[in-house]
Amino acid sequence: MTKLWARQALLANGWAKDVAIEIGADGRIASVVPDSSAQGQTVDCLVPAPANSHSHAFQRAMAGLTERRGQNASDSFWTWRTLMYRFLDQITPDQVEAIAAFVQMEMLEAGYGANVEFHYLHHQPDGQPYDNIAEMSERIAAAASQSGIGLTLLPVHYQYGGCDKRALGPGQRRFGNDPERFARLHEAAGAALGGLPSDAVLGVAPHSLRAVAPEHLAQTAALAGSGPVHMHLAEQIAEMDEVLSFRGARPVEWALGNIDLGPNWCLIHCTQMQPHETESLARTGAVAGLCPLTEASLGDGIFDGVRWLNSGGAISLGSDSNIRISLAEEIRQLDTTQRLRDHTRAALATLELSTGRRIFEASAKGGAQAAGRGAGVIAEGNWADLLAFDMGHPDLSGLHGDTVIDIFAFAGGTGMIGEVWSAGRHLVRGGEHINRAAITSAYRKAVSALRDGL
Repeated sequence: MTKLWARQALLANGWAKDVAIEIGADGRIASVVPDSSAQGQTVDCLVPAPANSHSHAFQRAMAGLTERRGQNASDSFWTWRTLMYRFLDQITPDQVEAIAAFVQMEMLEAGYGANVEFHYLHHQPDGQPYDNIAEMSERIAAAASQSGIGLTLLPVHYQYGGCDKRALGPGQRRFGNDPERFARLHEAAGAALGGLPSDAVLGVAPHSLRAVAPEHLAQTAALAGSGPVHMHLAEQIAEMDEVLSFRGARPVEWALGNIDLGPNWCLIHCTQMQPHETESLARTGAVAGLCPLTEASLGDGIFDGVRWLNSGGAISLGSDSNIRISLAEEIRQLDTTQRLRDHTRAALATLELSTGRRIFEASAKGGAQAAGRGAGVIAEGNWADLLAFDMGHPDLSGLHGDTVIDIFAFAGGTGMIGEVWSAGRHLVRGGEHINRAAITSAYRKAVSALRDGL
């Protein structure tokens, strides 16, 4: 039994003082008692550690390498994707494992308590499966065993190159599976999680409406059972046009009319929605998986966070392309885009909750939902995914309540993270991951070899 005592902690009903928390050997919170005498390890300010709900780990090694203009008059997501495919021509399983461990370490140091990996890099460069069809999934799991992060693994079904069912292009060969082979891969990926702690989760991810045939979408989603189902939706204008052309409806409209959406679904991005789509999708209970830094980097558009949250919608935050892994900056970017679009301030605050508090709390709850993970709130029975701010930081000293989160999100960042636990595993201490040196060394070696080959 691990005992913590927080001078202040954000609980289900708001901020509380002098909170004693016991964590069982299974990694779950055994008890939460406010107004208690000090016991165990003391922290100044404790909050739930959100899950990072959308990541393509291998893309971390590309960060900063795609900022030159190509031959096109206007670069876009699609020109970025071409560069990404070149990168994929050479990456190896060993390199994927090293990069994923580094990404997971950075997530923990940024304040995330879990990683949802949207994993579509399955096969060899020529498109043929490895002898072990789940080789790459095993590497993601092996990375999690090094970093200690709680892992939700989402094997991605990528079937076609577009709504017209065209064959996958050369850069996509490593992703592709027909439904039968994907089912075998998904089962093997579940076995790959067997060596991880019991908080590991298996879900599934039909990549997008472009990449999975409508007649196979329900079959793919059913593989998750009661687990999470994630899918890219309404991210790009070209995607909107293609889906409308082939399916007779905009992506969100088609999804609302043809998919049994509910709380186990997480729709990624949703940056191209009309007001009625936003309100209707929010009411399904599905989570909007937001990646504000990547959405800005790729020019995706602006998610209508004001309308979504005011409609009761659930949100989560993810680092997607991992160009920058920062919980604070994702919160800041989400709110700043709303301000710029609407010419206002504190766009996502309410009369009761500050901007930072509202986004942080919503993303912690929604992130746990998206991860299929009983967490997101400091409460008995939940996984002990916990974040303690370093209140010795000069900008946090003496602060209380919502102001702590606001300073973290809008005037601070990762340097304010003190301690992080994932399912009770104390992985970040004094702001640094316990295995930082070894993980960083392996990452440096992997990235050096990759960049030399570009």
